[in-house]
Amino acid sequence: MTSTERTTADGYGRHPVRQGFATGTNFAAATLLLVVSVLGVFQGISALANDEIFVAGIDYVYKFDLTTWGWIVLILGLVGAAVACGMYTGAVWARVGAVVIAAVSIVANFLWLPYYPIWSLVLIALDAVIIWAVTTWDRDRVDGGV
Repeated sequence: MTSTERTTADGYGRHPVRQGFATGTNFAAATLLLVVSVLGVFQGISALANDEIFVAGIDYVYKFDLTTWGWIVLILGLVGAAVACGMYTGAVWARVGAVVIAAVSIVANFLWLPYYPIWSLVLIALDAVIIWAVTTWDRDRVDGGV
């Protein structure tokens, strides 16, 4: 099924302006994912180096050891940086990986709420933008494919 047949078959026309915006947002999403991942690496190193930096206020139902949490955030950041680099090439595996990493990051930042609530909410919103940009970008439409 061609792109034209797909848009007429499902009734969802892909407007060129929308695709241009999604393409620009996809590049921005790759950059944003790279920046968020690098910050996650620094956050993970910080949690591993000195547990006294982070202060938890209220006790929540769930509680994690900061050293364990540091390793989780560090690994998530490293994988996210690799996926962001792959997104610059337009690789399909990187687009799928970006959605997975952003979804896992949303859950991780929800669990990080007791330590830094505002930062967690900002990252949850940015991850939602990354998911939107990656899932709405149609490479065939932009590259002139059929």
